[in-house]
Amino acid sequence: MVIGAVALIVIGPKDLPKTLRTLGNMTAKVRRMAAEFQSQFNDAMREAELDEIRKQVEGVSQSVTSLNDTSFNPIQTVRDELKGAIEGPAGGTTASGPNPLIPPDEPAAAALPPIPEPAAAIAAGPLTAPPAPTAEPEHATDRPGEGRA
Repeated sequence: MVIGAVALIVIGPKDLPKTLRTLGNMTAKVRRMAAEFQSQFNDAMREAELDEIRKQVEGVSQSVTSLNDTSFNPIQTVRDELKGAIEGPAGGTTASGPNPLIPPDEPAAAALPPIPEPAAAIAAGPLTAPPAPTAEPEHATDRPGEGRA
């Protein structure tokens, strides 16, 4: 309000509307330039972010490509592990190295218990197991869920 009164006195009532119009146009131009600068700055930031994202995507794509280049065959891997597990104890080694259960200075056959001959097993007689205890109710009516009358 004070600025308006000073402008009226300094500029005069005749030139005041023209001066205010010019001031308004200049303010609008400054605002447009500021908005344009801000939009260009935002575009540059988006491009920088897109470049960074693009680099990340390329890195992921290269790592996936390198994984595809190596032959990953889970069936073959399992097959190799099974062969190693089967063949490993006989030779005293496993797929991961020497078998810790077999001492390195003893042959693999010495680490295994002897297999009994079938004739000796027959001569020793059949193996008998102790009789299994049977649980029979004392009375025919002592079944779970039934009461006595």
